Amino acid sequence: MTNADCTQAVVIPAATATTTPRGRLMRRWRNGALLAAAALSLPSAFASDDDHAGGQKWVATWATSPAAYFVYGRPVAENLALGFFSPTKSAVANIQPDLVFPFPNALTGPTANNQTIRSIVKPDLWGRKMRVRLSNVFGSQPLTFNAVTLALQEYAANLVPGTLATVKFNGSSSVTIAPGQEVWSDRVDLTWVEADGNDPMLQGRNLAVSYSVQGDSGHMTHHSGANTTSFITGAGTGNHAADADGFAFEYTTTSWFFLTALDVMASADTVVVCAFGDSITDGTHTTLNTNDRWANVLSRRLHNAYGNKVSVVNEAIGGNRVINPVVANAASGPSAVDRLDRDVLGLSGLTHVIWLEGINDLGAGYGQGASATPIIENPVIHTPANIMAGYQNVVGRLHARGVKVFGATMTSALGYNNPAQGWDLTTYPTFLATVDNGPVIDGYRQQINTYIRTSGLFDGVVDFDAATLDPATGNVKAAYMPNSQFTQLPWDYLHPNHAGYNAMGRVINIAPFAPAHH
Repeated sequence: MTNADCTQAVVIPAATATTTPRGRLMRRWRNGALLAAAALSLPSAFASDDDHAGGQKWVATWATSPAAYFVYGRPVAENLALGFFSPTKSAVANIQPDLVFPFPNALTGPTANNQTIRSIVKPDLWGRKMRVRLSNVFGSQPLTFNAVTLALQEYAANLVPGTLATVKFNGSSSVTIAPGQEVWSDRVDLTWVEADGNDPMLQGRNLAVSYSVQGDSGHMTHHSGANTTSFITGAGTGNHAADADGFAFEYTTTSWFFLTALDVMASADTVVVCAFGDSITDGTHTTLNTNDRWANVLSRRLHNAYGNKVSVVNEAIGGNRVINPVVANAASGPSAVDRLDRDVLGLSGLTHVIWLEGINDLGAGYGQGASATPIIENPVIHTPANIMAGYQNVVGRLHARGVKVFGATMTSALGYNNPAQGWDLTTYPTFLATVDNGPVIDGYRQQINTYIRTSGLFDGVVDFDAATLDPATGNVKAAYMPNSQFTQLPWDYLHPNHAGYNAMGRVINIAPFAPAHH
C-alpha cells in the first residue's frame, strides 16, 4: 500500500494489518465501513483538468449501446413452448423475466415510476476514480434521477459493506436529462480500490450501479440483451440506491436501462478496444451471468499479457446491421453507420475497434412459422456492394480519428437451411442469412469475407470464419452450435455457444493491441 492509499483511511491496529492482496482489500473495506455514513454526506469530487495530470486519462472500462426504448413483450405462453418443432421456441433468443411486475403499466406505456434500478456490470479495468454516463437518448420526456450510487456487488442485489459511493452531477445528487441526451457524472472516488487499479481481488468482480427514478421516466432507453441479471424495485417504492442489502429489489431483468458507460482514470498509454457489431458480439446464446462472449475471452488474454494497460468494451446490438434499417425504434438499434459517433467514437480513450457485422444485412427477411408471425423486423436485403460501402464509410470515419480498425470475417449461418442437417423450409421458418436461398446468401457472405481479408481497407483481419467453420458442411462446427442458454431449444446455426465464443476469442492475434510502453 502506498502513502496515497492511506490519506483517507482510519488507522487500523497493527495486529490486523497484512500485506497480502486479500488482507489489503479487507482492510480497505473495514475502513470504508467506518467512513460510509460520512462519505454519503460529503460532496463528490468534480471531474476537472487536474484529472489528466500525472500521465492519466479517462478510458472506457464498460459500455453498452442503447438500442431503442423499451417496449413490453409478453412471455411465450407455456403451451407454445412445448414440442420440439414449435416455431415460437426457435425465435427465443434472450432470457427475460416478465417485466409487467416491476413496470405495471407496461401494457399501456412501459415506464419506470418512482423506483430504483440496480444495474450489474463488469468493469474491464478497475481504478480509484470512476464516472458513469446515463442516457435518455430514446426518451420521450425529461428524465430525473434523484440518487445514484456505485458499490461492489456482493451477490444478487446485495452490496459489499463499506464500498458504497455517492455519484453526483455538477455537485448535485439529482440530475435531469433532456430527451435525446446523455450526461456524465462527476468523478467518483472509490477509496477501497487500489490507486493503480491493479488489485487481483477485484479482477472479474461486478460493480452495482444503482439509480433512483424520480416520477415517471417516459420511454426507457435500454439495451435488451445484456446476458447479465440486474435488479429492480417495485413501482412507487422510491429511492433505494443506498441500500446495502437487496431486499427491496424484488424483480430481475436481463436488460440494462439508462446506463450506457463507465469510465476509469487510467494510464495515458492504456489501450481501449471496442468490440463492435451484432448479436454474435453482443453474446446471444452465450452463458447467462458468466461473461463468456468472444470479447470477454479476448479481454482475459490481453490482461494476462499486458496487465492493467488495456480495456475491452462491447458496443454490439443483437440484430444490428451495417447500413440503415427502416423500422422505427427497432430492437436491433440504429445501424452501424448511424450509431458510430455516439456508441464508438464517443468512448473515452478509444484506440482500436474489432468489427464483426453484415450477416443481418444479408438475410434480413421475414421468417414465418405456423402462425405466420414475422420474427424479423426489416425485409430489406442488402447486396455485398452496399455492405462494403458501409464498411468504407465507418472505417474512414474511424481512421480520421486515429482509431485502428480490425475487420472480422462473418461466421456461417448456412446450416439452418441445410436439409442434410435435418432443417429445411418445410419444418422451420426461414431465418436471417438463410432466407430464400441459403447457398446464394452464403455465397454473398463468402464474397464479403474475401473483401475483408484482401481489400486492405482494415488495419488487420480477425478470421472468425476460419476459426469456426466446418469445411465438410459449410456450417459452423457442430460442437459450437448447441446453445449455452436454452438446452431445450434447437440449434439456430447462427449463434455460437460457449465453446464457439471461446474459439473466436482465442483466434485473435493480441500483438497489435499491446500498449506502446509495454
